Amino acid sequence: MVESITLIGQAVAIIAACWAIISGVGAWKREFIGKRRVELAEATLASFFEVKDAISMIRSPVSSSTEGSTRVKGDNESPEETELLNRGHIVFERYESNKDAFLKFDTLQYKFMAAYGQDSEDIFKETRKIIHSIFFSARQLATYYWKRQGRIKMSDKEFKKHLKEMQAHEGVFWDTWSDDDVIRVKLSTVQKKLDNIVAPTFEEPIGLYSLLTKRFGRD
Repeated sequence: MVESITLIGQAVAIIAACWAIISGVGAWKREFIGKRRVELAEATLASFFEVKDAISMIRSPVSSSTEGSTRVKGDNESPEETELLNRGHIVFERYESNKDAFLKFDTLQYKFMAAYGQDSEDIFKETRKIIHSIFFSARQLATYYWKRQGRIKMSDKEFKKHLKEMQAHEGVFWDTWSDDDVIRVKLSTVQKKLDNIVAPTFEEPIGLYSLLTKRFGRD
């Protein structure tokens, strides 16, 4: 009888030890995965804020007379055309100077999607759309609208349409530094989506999410 109790006790101890090991491994695995997700979320948030700053710099209405001059000049350009085309080229020049910020953000896309699902791809797609819209407006202004402004005879109706479209493109091209700036509003919308996706990752006792968003700055 005593022998049986001893054997049962040993068996229980072994089972308990095995369970402790399995539980410990499971807890370690969960902690490791959680840590990796936190690091990925932190890196993506930080990279997005860098992209926002880069876009703000690219769209700054403050420029020097030499900016845009790296553009390859056409053979038959007039001095006036060169000035307008160079002005539009400023955003491309500035983008190249800040290219690393955009490349860094892009390289995080597939890791982020693997951790947060296919729908999280929209964060990166919408950010790229915003950047492309700036390039598109720059081209439209430099090659069409600025050339026509004050140089092409238009009826009142045509001029109003021209002016409305030109101002819309200029609202994308230049940062107005206001809360209703069209690009700032779009970036804010993307950031809110990103915030909502990663927020559960930071729901820890020490409040990592609040700490990180304060550290990197939120709108």
